[in-house]
Amino acid sequence: MRRRGGAPCAMEVVALVAAACLAGVCGDEFSVLRSPQSVVFRDGSWPIPGERIPDVAALSMGFSVEDDLSWPGLAVGDLFHRPRATVLVTVKGVDKLALPVKGISYPIENAVPFSLDSVANAIHTLFSEETPVVLQLAPSEERVYMVGKANSVFEDLSVTLRQLRNRLFQDNSILSSLPLNSLSRNNEVDLLFLSELQVLHDIASLLSRHKHLAKDHSPDLYSLELAGLEEVGKRYGEDSQQFKDASQILVDSLQKFADEMFNLYSGNAVVEVVAVKTFNSPLTRKTRSILQSSQSETENPYNLAYPYNYNYSVIFNIILWMMIGLALAVIVISYNLWNMDPGYDSIIYRMTNQKIRMD
Repeated sequence: MRRRGGAPCAMEVVALVAAACLAGVCGDEFSVLRSPQSVVFRDGSWPIPGERIPDVAALSMGFSVEDDLSWPGLAVGDLFHRPRATVLVTVKGVDKLALPVKGISYPIENAVPFSLDSVANAIHTLFSEETPVVLQLAPSEERVYMVGKANSVFEDLSVTLRQLRNRLFQDNSILSSLPLNSLSRNNEVDLLFLSELQVLHDIASLLSRHKHLAKDHSPDLYSLELAGLEEVGKRYGEDSQQFKDASQILVDSLQKFADEMFNLYSGNAVVEVVAVKTFNSPLTRKTRSILQSSQSETENPYNLAYPYNYNYSVIFNIILWMMIGLALAVIVISYNLWNMDPGYDSIIYRMTNQKIRMD
C-alpha cells in the first residue's frame, strides 16, 4: 500500500519541480497592449526567446530578419498594410505587470539584454530620405538616441537626471494630477520613478503637437527603458506598500501612454511592454579595435575565406542570371545580324537601292 501511495506523490513532486523550473526560466513577460488589425498576435502561452524580441518588432513592421522566427505567437497578417509605428517599453525590476485583460502576454525564455539597433538601422537605411522618427531612451542611464525628425520633435524632452527633476516641479507636470499614495516627493528614488512616467507623458504630448509626423508613410520606432520601479523595489522592498503603489501607478501610466500613442497613429501602431525582473547577462556591444588587422592575421593563419552572410545567395543569383541573359542577347543579336538579307531585311539598303534606280 505504501508503494502504491508513493507513486502519485513522486509524480506530484516532479510536476512541482518542473513547474518551478519553468517559472524560473520563463518568469518574465512580453505583452502586447495595442496592435492594428494588420498585425496578428495569437492568443497562447508560447514562450519567446529574449534575444528574438527585436526580430518580433522587425517582422511586425514588415522588415526581414537574418534567421527565421519559428515562434507561433506572431502570424503573417496583412503584408500590404504594415504599422506606422512600434513602441516598445522595457520595465526592469518586475517579472509581471497587472496589465488589462484585453492585451496579450507571452512568457519570456532566457531574458537576455536586447537592443533595437538593427530595427533602427533598417528604418534609417530604407527611409533615409523621408527622415522617420526613431527614439531610443533610457532616462535612468541618461542614454538617448534620436534619428530623423526626432531631433526636432523631441529637442525639448528631458533626458538628464537634473532636467528630469526640474521637469517634475513645473506647473504642467504629472505631480499635479497623479495620485502618489505612499510615494514621496522628497525621496530621490521616488522622484526617479516619477520622472520616467513624466517622460512617457511628454513624448505623447510633444508628438500630439506634430500630428503630421504620425500620418506620413515612413515607419517610426520608440524604444524606452524604465528602471525606476527596480530602484523602488531595492529601496523599500518588493513587499512594501510603496512598491505596490508604484506598480499600480506604472500600469495605469503605461495603459494611458499606449492608448495615446495608438490614437495618435490612428490605430496603426504596435505598443509592446517587456517586464524583466533581472537580465541573465549584461549587454555587450561590439567595438572596432585599432589592432583588428593584425589580430585577424594571427587568428586566420590558413588564409581562409570570410563567412558569407544571408545576402550572398541573392546577390549571386542576380549577377548570374543577368550575365546569362546578356550573353544570350548578344548571341541572338549577332546571329540575326549575320544572317540578315540587306536587300530585304534592312530598310537602309532598301531605300538606298530605290534611290539609285531613280537616278
